[in-house]
Amino acid sequence: MTDTLRFLAALFHRDLAALRRQVEAYPDDALPWREIPGLTNSGGTLVLHLAGNLQHYVGGVLGGTGYVRDRPAEFSRRGLSRTDLCGEVDAAQLAVQYTLGRLDPARLGVPYADSLASHRFITADLLLHLSVHLGYHLGQVDYHRRAVTGTATTIGAMALPELASARPA
Repeated sequence: MTDTLRFLAALFHRDLAALRRQVEAYPDDALPWREIPGLTNSGGTLVLHLAGNLQHYVGGVLGGTGYVRDRPAEFSRRGLSRTDLCGEVDAAQLAVQYTLGRLDPARLGVPYADSLASHRFITADLLLHLSVHLGYHLGQVDYHRRAVTGTATTIGAMALPELASARPA
């Protein structure tokens, strides 16, 4: 595994672990689904979207896992338990780690197999975009959880020591 793949794998692992901790930090199964005026998606919806997105683009398309995405369901399913949401995050974690752990580094510099939004991308660019997309929505889940619980408790997301190159100073 190249440094680039190791770095990307560490970022995805860190942020998916943080997403799981976010889900676990909701005190009951109803709160991830609570809607807040002015917000388009609940925390539960964002979790399903992130898990489906990564299982599709990284696992299914890049890794050949056979995952079939149902994007409309990511935004319409409701009421899953925190255990079920964590299961979706775990499935995404497995798909990403499986794929990146076996990916030929030469594929990073070639076009990704599918087009997105009517555009083609180099695989490394798309993987970086997917990592940033995960971080963006992870922050939204954090704000949603804090808003519906009324607590400012942190779950330790975005921990610098979890980066692939982190070494004690």
